[in-house]
Amino acid sequence: MSYKLVYTRRAEKDIKKLGPSIKHQIGKALLKLQNNPFEHSEKLTDPKIGAYRFRIGDYRVIIDIEGKDIVILRVGHRKEIYKRL
Repeated sequence: MSYKLVYTRRAEKDIKKLGPSIKHQIGKALLKLQNNPFEHSEKLTDPKIGAYRFRIGDYRVIIDIEGKDIVILRVGHRKEIYKRL
């Protein structure tokens, strides 16, 4: 089953701030996430910031899964992603 990626405005802003090589890595990784999000992500302990996180090197993608949609909430460096929420 393939899921549809849906980006929030905040996630789009986060991605625009990243360098081109990181954007490329995240784009490739999100395509992998699209096939089976539960296999590649971990459940977060604090559900108010999002349901799951997906690790890409030193970067994290915070996501929610709603039906067949993967909602990308935030994208950022692991040191800062949880502070900014």
